[in-house]
Amino acid sequence: MSEIVVTDDAGLRTIRINRPEKKNALTGAMYDAMGAALQDATLTPAVRAVLITGGDACFTSGNDVGDFKSRGGQPAEVPSPARGFLAALRECPKPVVAAVAGYAVGIGTTLLLHCDFVYAAENAVFRMPFVDLGLCPEGGSSLLIPQRGGQLLANELLMMAEAFTPATALRAGIVNAVVPNGELLATAEAVARKLAAKPPGAMATTKRLLRQAGEAQLSAHMTEEFARFGALLRGPEAAEAVAAFQEKRKPDFTRFLAAE
Repeated sequence: MSEIVVTDDAGLRTIRINRPEKKNALTGAMYDAMGAALQDATLTPAVRAVLITGGDACFTSGNDVGDFKSRGGQPAEVPSPARGFLAALRECPKPVVAAVAGYAVGIGTTLLLHCDFVYAAENAVFRMPFVDLGLCPEGGSSLLIPQRGGQLLANELLMMAEAFTPATALRAGIVNAVVPNGELLATAEAVARKLAAKPPGAMATTKRLLRQAGEAQLSAHMTEEFARFGALLRGPEAAEAVAAFQEKRKPDFTRFLAAE
């Protein structure tokens, strides 16, 4: 069974995360597959819009813990599969719609910041747990969340690192709308098909114009985020967080000194 299912229908490419037994946790291979599907969509004229979904039960619980731990030992210069996927998502000139049900954790939330339309089911649960994992925000979230939702809400979501509701995600500028659980996929697909029916040249130009003013700042900010994320991932605080998760205990960060 493929963990990333890609289907094309009448101009709409659907990328479905399909690893329900692991709550759609993402591995490097899955990031690569999604990135390749987006790059191919960019190069395929028949594809006019993209829909990303995890189905009606779970979007994604974030990084697969085993895969995440193995990357902690990689040299800093090794490219991150997640970073490659986010680059493909940001660079896609076609409109991208996301449908979010159930858990959207870590990159499951931050990737939504780079989609053009995002719809959440009432049962969606968002969380950006980076600090609790001994890490820092990624995916441009430490820039985009304050811009969209304000500094105080960004502090709450990224520093407290607790789960939040679709209503809060709406207030933070992460989602366009919250819809009943049973209507999520139909709603998101209807929007994607409307976008696919519009003039493709005008659509691509409009998307580029909407994004280009802040692109240089966002690119530089994400580069810094990923550099700091990688350094923290190889550090002792992240090691303690992963060990505590695997040992089913509460992490103990009291022995670590506060940064000056």
